[in-house]
Amino acid sequence: MLRSQRMLRAREAGSILGGVRSRPAPPPASAASFPSAQLEPASLSGGLGVPLFLSLQWTVLLMQLFMASEAGPWSRAVALCVTVLLLDVALCKGFVEDLDESFKDNRKDDIWLVDFYAPWCGHCKKLEPVWNEVGLEMKSIGSPVKVGKMDATSYSSIASEFGVRGYPTIKLLKGDLAYNYRGPRTKDDIIEFAHRVSGALIRPLPSQQMFEHVRKRHRVFFVYVGGESPLKEKYIDAASELIVYTYFFSALEEVIPEYVTLKEMPAVLVFKDETYFVYDEYEDGDLSAWISRERFQNYLTMDGFLLYELGDTGKLVAIAVIDEKNTSIEHTRLKSIIQEVAKDYRDHFHRDFQFGHMDGNDYINTLLMDELTVPTVVVLNTSNQQYYLLDRQINNAKDMVQFINNILDGTVEAQGGDSILQRLKRIIFDAKSTVVSIFKSSPLMGCFLFGLPLGVISIMCYGIYTADTDGGYIEERYEIVSKSEMEGQEQIEESKEQQEPSRGGSLVPTVQEPKDVLEKKTN
Repeated sequence: MLRSQRMLRAREAGSILGGVRSRPAPPPASAASFPSAQLEPASLSGGLGVPLFLSLQWTVLLMQLFMASEAGPWSRAVALCVTVLLLDVALCKGFVEDLDESFKDNRKDDIWLVDFYAPWCGHCKKLEPVWNEVGLEMKSIGSPVKVGKMDATSYSSIASEFGVRGYPTIKLLKGDLAYNYRGPRTKDDIIEFAHRVSGALIRPLPSQQMFEHVRKRHRVFFVYVGGESPLKEKYIDAASELIVYTYFFSALEEVIPEYVTLKEMPAVLVFKDETYFVYDEYEDGDLSAWISRERFQNYLTMDGFLLYELGDTGKLVAIAVIDEKNTSIEHTRLKSIIQEVAKDYRDHFHRDFQFGHMDGNDYINTLLMDELTVPTVVVLNTSNQQYYLLDRQINNAKDMVQFINNILDGTVEAQGGDSILQRLKRIIFDAKSTVVSIFKSSPLMGCFLFGLPLGVISIMCYGIYTADTDGGYIEERYEIVSKSEMEGQEQIEESKEQQEPSRGGSLVPTVQEPKDVLEKKTN
């Protein structure tokens, strides 16, 4: 019975393979018999592309072969998982188009989200699976934004035209405009960026229900209230520049909630942290600069990328440096104090300060070129690289407020900065950190990278030194020998002159030899 079942399965597998082998070749098709989108690799504008369709066929065939084989249940389970994985990869890659030189002329008809990459770039390879998920998600929700990728090394002229300077570079292309993405490289953040930039520059809020929906959905957003005015023109200009960071809306006065108090119309407001702030031209200055400062929540979880973004705001950043894995009272107390100050004193400090906490002191130590003990509080000025360290014990929110006020009035001394001395210190610190990190990660590689050049330089210096010493010794010995020979020759000539008169007074006059002959003899 078992033997007959095995033979039956073998026949089924053979019939499948036979079906594949005996399938008649399709008749030659002209370009007119297929939609143009289906002729391009992984193009989905008219359905599944040909390579994707073939990938799906082979995936299904592979699954059938494994199910028809004599493999056990565990092997079948593994085969099924592999098949699902291949199917997922095929689907994801199918929704991201590979772009070429024709993209330059055809792109203006659509909105494109493009990843400019280099094949050798490690960050680009890390982004690839995320980018495939972005393409699949955008297609599944019916977004008008098309997702593509372009090898910037093969099409360098097009990449240069779009201002690509590094890899990977993500841009949303909308007509003649190109918007850079500078946020975290996660699927949700990239999709939110695409939705925000691809839509209307300023979205209208026609009702209070729509306003409440927007307030619950977005943590930070800006609203213009009023009719046509010069302030609205400035608002539109600021939105066209900063749409990559936040949302911009417009509404009539009756749409705004009753708890909002406006002293004059028109007005620009920012809603965040369960409250709102009104733009004041006399106190806040330029509207674009104010929006750039207020586009962050008042309290944030800090990291290196966020600190870099906060550098454009001109605000001081008060950070509680803690170890989140440590649940001791000291760590949790400093974090809660910073949160309390950020919430209860935001009306006093929101124009000048940003608050948050950071897990660990590695990045802060690199930034300050110093070793900070954890937990502690540090205040950073990211615009000029100055920082302020605690000069007192922080026991409650009042102590922290007093420390902040002393910073504002200049009582607390600033450290660091961007002077020439600090820049030289930064260069030395970076070089030292690089060497130490290399030796920690790979000691043998560090010895090879630094030992080989030092050995070659040492051998060269030794050779130069020994060559100079031998040359001086030979030259000195030659001078000594030459002087002794000259003295001996002069003594011989003097003795000859003394002996010649004593020989009987020869009448033959001595013939004086020419000067040049004497010199030759002497030499």
